[in-house]
Amino acid sequence: MNPTGKRFISVLLVFLLMAFSVNLLAKERRGAKLTVIKLDGQLIKGELITIKPSSLLLLNTEGKDESIDINCIKVIKIKKSMTLVVAGIGFLVGGATGILFGPAEEKSASFWTMYYMSFLWLFISKENAESISGLTNGLVYGAGGALLGGLIGTVVKKEKAIQIEGMTDSELQKTLDNLRKKARIRDYK
Repeated sequence: MNPTGKRFISVLLVFLLMAFSVNLLAKERRGAKLTVIKLDGQLIKGELITIKPSSLLLLNTEGKDESIDINCIKVIKIKKSMTLVVAGIGFLVGGATGILFGPAEEKSASFWTMYYMSFLWLFISKENAESISGLTNGLVYGAGGALLGGLIGTVVKKEKAIQIEGMTDSELQKTLDNLRKKARIRDYK
C-alpha cells in the first residue's frame, strides 16, 4: 500500500474512533426509558433504576424515585433508540452507492463526490485524490451515509410493549430478568 493510502486509512480510523467512542466516555450508566401503565390506568414515565423482588424502581420525569408494585402493572412500554441501526443502514447504502456510482474522475464527478473529494484533498494530494478507487469512494460515501443515518436515528424511537397483566409467575420472572439487563443498577439485593 502506498503512503497516501496509509495516511487516508489512518485518518479514517481516527475519525471512526472519535465518532463511535460512546463507550469510552466516562458516563454514568443509564437505565431504559419506560412508560408504565398501571391497572387503574395511571401512566408513569421514567428511567428504570432497578428491579426489586416485588416492584420496579423508576426515576420519574420530575426527578423523584417511584416504586411501583409489579402486581399493579398492566403494561410496560420500553423506548429503544434506533441510532446504530439506522447509521448502519446509512453506511451500507452510502457505501454501495459510492462503489457503484461514485466516479473516480473529477470531470464526471457529482456535487457530493466533489464535496467528499475536497475533504480528501485536506489529507492527500489532488492527483492522488482524483484517482481514488471505488472502494475508497464506498468508504467516503458510507461515512457520509452513516453520519446522516445516525442523525436520523437519534430522532426515531421504537417502542416495545410488554403485557404484564395475566402473565404466569414463570413468564413474569423471565420478563423481569430481561428488564433487569436494561436497568441502571442490575444487581439489586
